[in-house]
Amino acid sequence: MKPKTLILRTAGTNCDRETAHAFELAGAEVEFIHINRLLQDKNLTGRFQMMAVPGGFSYGDDISSGRIFANQILHHLSDAMQRFVADGKPIIGICNGFQVLVKTGLLPGELAGRSGQNCTLTHNTNGRFVDRWVRLSSRSHKCVWTRGLADLELPIAHAEGRFVPADDQVRRALWADDRVALVYVRSDGSSPQSEEPWNPNGSVDDIAGICDASGLVFGLMPHPERYVSPLQHPAWTSQRPRPTEGAGLQVFRNAVAHVEAALGAGV
Repeated sequence: MKPKTLILRTAGTNCDRETAHAFELAGAEVEFIHINRLLQDKNLTGRFQMMAVPGGFSYGDDISSGRIFANQILHHLSDAMQRFVADGKPIIGICNGFQVLVKTGLLPGELAGRSGQNCTLTHNTNGRFVDRWVRLSSRSHKCVWTRGLADLELPIAHAEGRFVPADDQVRRALWADDRVALVYVRSDGSSPQSEEPWNPNGSVDDIAGICDASGLVFGLMPHPERYVSPLQHPAWTSQRPRPTEGAGLQVFRNAVAHVEAALGAGV
């Protein structure tokens, strides 16, 4: 049996189909579950070995990006989500999904002796919606989703992608506990030190993605599900050597491989 992924949806979610396609290419089965169904039956999560909170504009981002969706999870599904992770099951939040997981406190989790929300994702420093490709580099050794990744390119599309820790103590703890999973880098792999266009939103320490203490919960602003085929890259005709798949697919392959090894497919 293939491992099963729960794609969690709500009003305004619009990257669920691409996310499902990526998981299917990586060898998983998927099922779309609306948040209202999960609120009615929290035990639904037990049928799945992975979970994804896709990108989009949940509830129109009317208060702030991901806040309403996050509050639903925080106040009604916190125990179910914590149990999911405690059972060794990976969760990914992409773009709006990253914003949701950060605002629930699931990411980065308890840190520097503090639980609850200790980071945020806020308005880009340039004050604009940014839609472009960025170069990234993997930093974490514990993150299940980024294992084996080095430098890669992925597309972004966000207006509130600037990652900001609550204070310098939290910032230092993120690095000390190996929870910084991805950073924005220049074309030569060096740090942009928050300079545009390499750091597209002004994120502190050029942080593009983080994980929790277990390495199972992962959130990132770039969209790996939008680069699973080499044909999706804007320069695919001139790439040498030509890739056989998009770099984002490895993110999903890593999670599937972890589930198959650690949990057993179909558990």
